[in-house]
Amino acid sequence: MKDFNIEERVKKAVENFESGYNCAQSVFLAYADVFELDLETAKSMSVSFGGGMGRMREVCGTVSAMAMLAGFRYPVVDPKDQDARTRNYAIVQKMGGLFKEQFGTIICRELLPAAEAAQTNPAPSMRTAAYYSSRPCGRYVAHAAEIAGKMLKGELE
Repeated sequence: MKDFNIEERVKKAVENFESGYNCAQSVFLAYADVFELDLETAKSMSVSFGGGMGRMREVCGTVSAMAMLAGFRYPVVDPKDQDARTRNYAIVQKMGGLFKEQFGTIICRELLPAAEAAQTNPAPSMRTAAYYSSRPCGRYVAHAAEIAGKMLKGELE
């Protein structure tokens, strides 16, 4: 696994979000190169988790991105390897718990302002200055990217 600076990756994740990537992509893409993932593949892998999975406003995409990254750091190659699966699930629960501790929930619709939370139409919102100023998602992206970085460096075990 490639070495990295967490602060730089947090900054990159926020830049990703501010450039138009969804919340899940923003976090996932900030670390994709750590595992030598092709950028286009990484974009495709993570796109569907934005907006609480396909804009259904369920689990925050940033939390889903952390879980996907945990799969690379703590893989379960053998489906019968219960220890590996337990290790993976434990780290996902730890990351989700840290996110929830900071924001009170991991559920997208509970994190968003009421007017945004109700919008589940599959068409994404236009990314404008008003869009970015009205939503707290940049904070969620930054915190999830920080948690993911600590997980990847083994600091959450």
